[in-house]
Amino acid sequence: MTIKDKILVVEDEKTISGLIKAILTANGYDVIVATSGSEAFSMISSHCPDLVVLDLGLPDMDGMEIIETVRSWTSMPIIVVSARSYERDKVQALDKGADDYVTKPFSPAELLARVRVAIRHTRSGLGNEALSNSGKFTAGDLTIDYDKHQVLIAGENCRLTQNEYKIVALLGKCAGKVLTYDFIMKELWGPQSKGNNQILRVNMANIRRKIEKNPAEPHYIFTEVGVGYRMIEGD
Repeated sequence: MTIKDKILVVEDEKTISGLIKAILTANGYDVIVATSGSEAFSMISSHCPDLVVLDLGLPDMDGMEIIETVRSWTSMPIIVVSARSYERDKVQALDKGADDYVTKPFSPAELLARVRVAIRHTRSGLGNEALSNSGKFTAGDLTIDYDKHQVLIAGENCRLTQNEYKIVALLGKCAGKVLTYDFIMKELWGPQSKGNNQILRVNMANIRRKIEKNPAEPHYIFTEVGVGYRMIEGD
C-alpha cells in the first residue's frame, strides 16, 4: 500500500476548491475538501492531514481563527490561499502561525512549490538535521523513509497503515525522547482525543507486530509505563 501526503483544502468556492484539488491530485497528493471552518476542524481531527490549504473567507468563521486554533495543538503546516492581498492580512496570518501565504490568482507551479517546501520543513521542525537532509531515519535494521512514507526492516516494507505510519514517523522525528500519550494523541488526532489512549494502544500493538522480532520485548519503540512511548536513538 502506498501512503500519500494527505492535504485538506478548506475553501467554500467549489470552482476554486475543485481546481486546487485537481492540481494536487495530479501531482500525487491525497486531497480532501472542507467548505466551512467547523467542517475543517472535524476533518483535521478525523483525517489527520499532513498539510492544510486554507482560504480566509469562510461562511461560518474567519480563517484567522482556524489558524490560531489549529496552531494551539499541532505544528501541521498551514498554507493560506486567499484573495486578500493587503500586507496586513499576510502579516496577521503569518503571525498567528500560518507557514506560507499565496495570493489568488495563483499559478499551479507556485502552489505546488509552496506545498513541497512546507511538507519538507516538517522533517526539520524538531531540529533533526540528519533527518532533514536525508529524509530518512535509521536505527539498526529500521528505516523510516519520510519521502516515500514507508517503514522498512532490513529493506523490506512493513506495510503500515496510514495511522500506524504517522505514529512511527512522529516518534522517529523525536528519537530518544519520551512522547506522552496525550502529546501523540493531540498531535495526530486533535485536542478532543486527549485522555482516550485506546486507539493509540491498538495501533502500537499492530506496529510492534510488524516491526519487532518479539513484540513483547521491543527493540525499536519502548513503552514508558504510564507516560508514553520512546523511539530508539538513530544511528
